[in-house]
Amino acid sequence: MAEKKFKSRINAVQNNFFALKLVWKMCPRIVIHMACSKALYYFSWLFYSAFFMRYVINALQSGETFQAIMIFIGITVAVFASMAFYNSYILGSVKPVTDAEVNKKLYQKLFKKSRNVELECFENSDFYDKYTLAMKNADTRLIETVDQLFGLLFGFVASICAFVFMFQVDSLSVSFILLPIIGNFYFRILNSRVDYQRNKEMAPHNRRIDYINRIMYLKDYAKEIRLTKIFNLLKRQYTDAITGVADVTKKFVLKSAFLHWFYVMFTFTFIFEGLLIYGAYRTLVSNTMTLSQLAVLTSMMVSTTWILIGFTDSVTASFKNGLFVDYLRTFLEYKEKIPEDYDGADPGTRINSIEFRGVGFAYKDIPVLKNLNMKFEGGKTYALVGHNGAGKSTIIKLLLRFYDPTEGEILLNGRNIKEYNLQKYRALFATAFQDNRMFSMSVADNVTLGEDIKAEDREQIVTEALKLSGVYDKVMSLPQGINTTLTREFDDNGAVLSGGEFQKIVVSRAFARRCPIKVFDEPSSALDPIAEYQLFDNILKACRKNTLLFISHRLSSVQNADHVFLLEQGEVREEGTHRELMDRKGLYADMYQKQAENYLADKSKQKEGIWA
Repeated sequence: MAEKKFKSRINAVQNNFFALKLVWKMCPRIVIHMACSKALYYFSWLFYSAFFMRYVINALQSGETFQAIMIFIGITVAVFASMAFYNSYILGSVKPVTDAEVNKKLYQKLFKKSRNVELECFENSDFYDKYTLAMKNADTRLIETVDQLFGLLFGFVASICAFVFMFQVDSLSVSFILLPIIGNFYFRILNSRVDYQRNKEMAPHNRRIDYINRIMYLKDYAKEIRLTKIFNLLKRQYTDAITGVADVTKKFVLKSAFLHWFYVMFTFTFIFEGLLIYGAYRTLVSNTMTLSQLAVLTSMMVSTTWILIGFTDSVTASFKNGLFVDYLRTFLEYKEKIPEDYDGADPGTRINSIEFRGVGFAYKDIPVLKNLNMKFEGGKTYALVGHNGAGKSTIIKLLLRFYDPTEGEILLNGRNIKEYNLQKYRALFATAFQDNRMFSMSVADNVTLGEDIKAEDREQIVTEALKLSGVYDKVMSLPQGINTTLTREFDDNGAVLSGGEFQKIVVSRAFARRCPIKVFDEPSSALDPIAEYQLFDNILKACRKNTLLFISHRLSSVQNADHVFLLEQGEVREEGTHRELMDRKGLYADMYQKQAENYLADKSKQKEGIWA
């Protein structure tokens, strides 16, 4: 246990210096200003206690002229006024600018790291928790950590100097400050532990509260909340969570109150009252101290006390901030399994073949793909079909290197895809997934997604893509056409599209992107059969020069594919053209026949008016 605590303390120190190094790289100015500000703060207290009051009292006793004393006081006031102006300037002018600079650069680092880490990190609860904690108020917490670190460093130096000065005046008086401060520090540590334990026990209740607060204003949940009795359940869970927070608070309230009482007693009562009693005894009873010495000692006691309180506060804050920085450091120093900036080979733009050779993949030790052998020739159309959970989408994720196979290899033009530059490799693909998200941006931005397109070509490319996906007429009916903002999250006049309309926008993204491989994952899941037929016809026409891969649960849409792979439980069970698979009268033919029968039955019911 002791070794664990020691390692925790060492780690906290390392984290604080990591924060200092990070802020220095982003904005050296703020580091210099924070160091100067803290140094001036502690210097002012030292100057007041060790020099100012001592000089004034000695000057009065030695018969110094009034003018000399006033000159000294005037110079002191001017110095302190300059220091106050400097601090005001830093706080009012410099700090907002430097804080914004740190904020910008830090979140750029966090966003870049977030983009680069593999998808499985977001599915790892421990990693994801650390990521969210790192992101939450990262800029202010990071600057606070550095500020407290300087408080610790300069506070330590100032404390040593203060004790030396007090020891020179009266050696015994040091104990009246040192011992209570040690007690103060001890109780502050205990209080921090209590706070940590309280927050830890509150965390599950607070997560529940945050979750309910969030879903109450998200439109994704609006219909269910209004059409079901889930609101009552949410209300009950919210009440239980609030009660849980209150119970935890009650559990620790007495302990926190007693620790705070001890902190006040040790810090102020023992120091001030004890030293005053000691000074009064030496002045009035033993006659070993003069009133002027008592005045100097009292002045030094006040200053030293505040120096030590600032120092102990910085110590406890540094250990507390070290935990936050640990989350930040864990995230920023994470070594990606699939490095985004790997300077590998350039794959070029010519696609001869893509091959899965003995590929296996397990997710959290659960096998998803087993000994998968598939080959896609450049310029041809391929369909991946099968029941849900067969591994179709996983194949696409492996192909795009969101994950790497646990067994076997994937080859592009005869070369393992791990050998290619990741960004250039992914640039070969245009994708449209069924679970793609809409961004609160213009239609054009949602189609191009930041692609580097010349301004004069942008409108034409977007327009052609919208026409091919079948949503052009709808977009042009919007107030600002392709420049209309989608969603009303940031724009009250934003357009809200239906599920089918948005799916067509997603498909437009693949049409708009100029690359050799097009991937469509269930592009017609929200469309009716007629719209689906038209969409697939447009895909085949527009992408006839591309290598085309698409996943579809409707087998009627794959008839024109050059090759069909039927997957079952992570394995290729059947493959061939549509006609070849139908002639075999196997699993594919059986699935196709059942879907056709269901479609005809639905049409019959519609004609009879059952669904009218």
